[in-house]
Amino acid sequence: MKLKKRHEVPDEHKWDLDSVYGSVEAWEKDYARVEEMLPQLTAFQGRLGESAATLLQALKMRDEVSKLLEQVVVWARMKEDEDTANSTYQALSARGRSLYAKATAAAAFLTPEILAIPAETIEAWLDQEPGLAAYRHELENTLRQKAHVRSPEVEELLAQMGEVGAAPSDIFGKLNNADLKFGTIKDEQGNEVELTLGRYLRFLESPVRDVRKQAFEALFTTYRKFRNTIAATYASSVKADVFYARARRYPSARAAALFGTNVPESVYDNLLATVNKNLPSLHRYVQLRRRMLGLDELHMYDLYTPMVADVDRKIPYEEAVETVLKALAPLGEEYCEIARRGMTVDRWVDIYENEGKRSGAYSFGSYTTKPYILMNYQDNLDSMFTLAHELGHSMHSYFSRRHQPYHYADYTIFVAEVASTFNEALLTDYLLKSTDDPRLKMYLINHQLESFRTTLYRQTMFAEFEHIAHQRVENGEALTADVLDEIYYDLNKRYYGTEGMVVDDLIAVEWARIPHFYSAFYVYQYATGISAATALSQQVLTEGRPAVERYLNFLKSGSSDYSTNLLKQAGVDMTSPEPIQQALDVFARLLDQMEQLAG
Repeated sequence: MKLKKRHEVPDEHKWDLDSVYGSVEAWEKDYARVEEMLPQLTAFQGRLGESAATLLQALKMRDEVSKLLEQVVVWARMKEDEDTANSTYQALSARGRSLYAKATAAAAFLTPEILAIPAETIEAWLDQEPGLAAYRHELENTLRQKAHVRSPEVEELLAQMGEVGAAPSDIFGKLNNADLKFGTIKDEQGNEVELTLGRYLRFLESPVRDVRKQAFEALFTTYRKFRNTIAATYASSVKADVFYARARRYPSARAAALFGTNVPESVYDNLLATVNKNLPSLHRYVQLRRRMLGLDELHMYDLYTPMVADVDRKIPYEEAVETVLKALAPLGEEYCEIARRGMTVDRWVDIYENEGKRSGAYSFGSYTTKPYILMNYQDNLDSMFTLAHELGHSMHSYFSRRHQPYHYADYTIFVAEVASTFNEALLTDYLLKSTDDPRLKMYLINHQLESFRTTLYRQTMFAEFEHIAHQRVENGEALTADVLDEIYYDLNKRYYGTEGMVVDDLIAVEWARIPHFYSAFYVYQYATGISAATALSQQVLTEGRPAVERYLNFLKSGSSDYSTNLLKQAGVDMTSPEPIQQALDVFARLLDQMEQLAG
């Protein structure tokens, strides 16, 4: 079926961006306003230490600029995503990014100047000036950095090192996205097709084993040819992390990375220890997968193909909305009514694919807009799960923006995936309880088991790899291709086990293809996110109203406190191993059910 052009899509299937700007002219006016406001912000440079009133005025001015800037940038970006071939919106989006960079540079003086004010002075000002008290958490969080800020000369040198420090990531990006070619393989119909990074996962999910094997071998044989170059690139990235950590007087690169969100290192250690303790469950899962696929032995390229064939169930968007709302009913009438209106009459969602529309799905918006959702909805179960997931993000944004001032309305990456994964957990629970169809049950359990395998187990394995690599460099050891291969291969053997499982030699070089490794100590947050979401969803389903109240308060909290504190108030203490264990217990229970259904 031919895709519709953007202008042919009915309004009720499109998000309502006209409520932000009805025309390019209206956007241009706000763009010009932001440009006019920047000198008003920079006028505070060199003056923040004058008085509490001056500091308050500067912070308010920054918020005013940021609020309007975000609206300008978000609208242009989303208009571009509606039709990526539209040159008008390509240009507006590029101008928005340029304005964002300009505004970021204009506001750069704020943090160093705040840090130059004695802590006791700021404490006194917080008591004297009621308006400033609204910024207490932000200011206290900024002052935490003081011990790691160096002299102006050193800070200037560190700033100049920025491009050098970013070089390994840039080099890897160019090599990975532009220069590496993976050759061709034969698809399910025997056609010769080019293997690309975008197609790789689709081939790994193929029901035809030879297609999976060809894709796996072609991809990793290519990476193996460049392993020495990529090892030098990654080692340089790790060395840069270690250099910056030492320059700013952190005990380690990991401590430096976690300091930003004030996450204790014990959270990371608990994650690794608890997941390692529960590896027997993953080994059980691998054995079940081998049996269900009817294989004598499982290879690394057999881990992504579905154990249960797609359930051919047509689910139109309207039905998906109703099903998702029934699944979210435990959260109460207010939550469900806002969600219902958002997905229907208030037009948060851009529902279907059209010619030129950006692929995938996301939740996006700004403080002054609706919490929009981009979808390319197909009438199937996967799309319904994607809708529930993105709705979780949008509801988190909706509640945070309505209950927090602008400067606390956003939330950290540490908690970003909690609300989305929480919604998926409630949807799975609802669907499992409301069907007697064993094939559908198996499909749903397979979906959940794979979420745990790829998000909790696999991302923790990545986190462990990063931790070992950084420790090696901090101990003065070299990270050669052989060393990195050995670390990564041994982790795969430990995580997946060796009974009935062939840990193929080529998997040793998989570290060379993971872009996230160039943003060190980031991926662990995917694993903690699914753990927190699983624990919270279990509490809501078993405890009822008290757990619901705690969860809704969490959604309303934005970044008004540190992430671990907000989660603790919601009912999960991520500084203890308990939530990780609770999530892994759910994995084990799902595994029990799947084993029973598989017979």
